[in-house]
Amino acid sequence: MNSSVSSEYLGKNPANKAFSLTILAIAAILLIYYQTAWSMAAIWYRSDTYAHGFLILPFVIYMIWTKRRSISALKQQPSPMALVGLCVLGFLWLVAELASVQVVAQYALVAMLPLVVAAILGYRIMFAMAFPLAYLFFAVPFGEILIPPLINFTADFTVRALQLSDIPVYREGTFISLPTGNWSVVEACSGLRYLIASVTLGTLYAYLTYRSLGRRLIFIVLSVLVPILANGVRAYLIVMTGHLSDMTVAVGVDHLIYGWIFFGLVMLALFWVGAFWREDMVNKHDAYSKRKQLDLIENGSPVTSTRTTAIALCAVVIGLIWPAYAAYLDRDSDESKHSSFDLVLPEYNWQFTDQSVSNWEPMYIGNPGKFSQHYANKENNTVNLFITYYLTQRQGDELINSGNILVPEMDLTWRIINETKESVEVNSKSITVRQTQLKSFSTNLLIWRWYILGEDEETTSPYIAKVILAKNRLLSGNELGVEIIVAASYNVDPVEAESVLQQFLTDMLPNISNSLVQISGNRK
Repeated sequence: MNSSVSSEYLGKNPANKAFSLTILAIAAILLIYYQTAWSMAAIWYRSDTYAHGFLILPFVIYMIWTKRRSISALKQQPSPMALVGLCVLGFLWLVAELASVQVVAQYALVAMLPLVVAAILGYRIMFAMAFPLAYLFFAVPFGEILIPPLINFTADFTVRALQLSDIPVYREGTFISLPTGNWSVVEACSGLRYLIASVTLGTLYAYLTYRSLGRRLIFIVLSVLVPILANGVRAYLIVMTGHLSDMTVAVGVDHLIYGWIFFGLVMLALFWVGAFWREDMVNKHDAYSKRKQLDLIENGSPVTSTRTTAIALCAVVIGLIWPAYAAYLDRDSDESKHSSFDLVLPEYNWQFTDQSVSNWEPMYIGNPGKFSQHYANKENNTVNLFITYYLTQRQGDELINSGNILVPEMDLTWRIINETKESVEVNSKSITVRQTQLKSFSTNLLIWRWYILGEDEETTSPYIAKVILAKNRLLSGNELGVEIIVAASYNVDPVEAESVLQQFLTDMLPNISNSLVQISGNRK
């Protein structure tokens, strides 16, 4: 088939209408889930870490445009089975929405788009656009979960490098002390921005530069590992610069500038090295595949316009079901959101006291119900009790949220020294708590905390808590989420406070549980 015949044939290809319907269906899905789509754009706008999200769609459109000839040459084969996948993703979006897990809802929405393509145009065309469609996932603002391990790696790397440089160093959590000054590895030092920028650019570079899957995967892996290692080197060099200059250089905004310059040089070197193995030539197999694609059009039976339209409408209707059901479940949220309950705990071996363990209090977003009280026993041991509960769970007003914290990152008084998970025996019952050590200039605090969801489901994991909350909202409508925190002070060893907290829970936990049952009953 010569080029003139091919062009004439493609111009009359009825699949052009199918492409138009696909674009309209995708636009309809984005409109139906506009709140989820807008939540992504809002994060792009307010966060420099995810500002690259504005470029993802133009990149995807460009990549699809460059493949337009080979894509249009493929036979349209609608796949109604892809509508089943849309149902699954819609349900996943619903669960994420009920649990207020925004990032999962965003991923579910983006994953719907390739399935819309598969449903209307067919899997053959979807796979032809596989990389551009997969690249859409970089639009989802993901990565906050990586911050703690990245911070720990950066701190470990820096401390080890300083030790190898024969510089005295003392580490306490994420705080590093040298003879010349103190340093703290905070969120901005985690290297998340470098990692996301590297992976986003590195993946695009691998796609445009290489043709073999092996080389693409190797370069993508390097684009993940190199920025992590480079960030550790960057942190070490900044600390060394500050140390050698007696804390006159690289101790303010300038160390962020140095960091970006260093990262830019590292990425430039990575792309430069990667260019030595670039693959520019189209191989014979690709040319043969394109000829076979044209043969499929000539020999295949045409797909009716009515069937294509029906599948597109089905995709849109399936997309409508889940937001409509979420709105149905939320129909009484306004009525229950403002209900309140006064939590009163009877005294038992412990007396109310005005003497607090410290001036520390946990921080919560939204408008939760709160109860806090200080207790002292006959041995003059003092315990602070904090009970915080949300009767309903909505984005920005929920139990599990990154805004609910023990200590702000740059707090001038308190800092987190260590955090572990412990099992505690209370009244012949094993309770798993998250144990945190806080330290100020004058006080050491040991904190135990855990979540109670619904009537009696307990966990210390925020991820499991989200799943339980979604299950409860879906099955019973009970959205109650509670966090219990007890805190006691110690002088040197946290064990001093452990026995005090265990005795307090042994005496008071039954009363706490009874009060929470009343809250749950009030929610119903």
